[in-house]
Amino acid sequence: MKTLAIKKGMTVIELLVAIIIIAILSFLAVVIYTAQIRNSRRTDAVNTIFSIALAEESYRTTNTAYGSLANVWSGVTTSVGGYYTLAISNVAATSYTITATATGDQVNDTQNGTACSSLVYAMTAGTVTQTPTACWPS
Repeated sequence: MKTLAIKKGMTVIELLVAIIIIAILSFLAVVIYTAQIRNSRRTDAVNTIFSIALAEESYRTTNTAYGSLANVWSGVTTSVGGYYTLAISNVAATSYTITATATGDQVNDTQNGTACSSLVYAMTAGTVTQTPTACWPS
């Protein structure tokens, strides 16, 4: 009587399934990593905006109105990391608006379905508004 030899190894189908699973997991890892990178770059813009807002308040203590970007931020027009361009508008004695606009791949940044490509910090008569609200830290 013949004894059947037991062969050990993987079939082509098992190998393909393993490769497909690895590809799907790799794709998900890249997507999640990219989203986290964009989020950290947004933090760079938020921190820069807060720093400019502090500089505005400091400038206002010795002047009759808030200042332009050149007055309060040495005219630098990008965030510290360089992923956002900065602008100050609506400058008056009681108000100003700081806008950070994303550049490059950062324009694809979203938070819970809300586009975060433009962050606006508006101060009017002591009231601060941050839009879009989903993109700002709570």
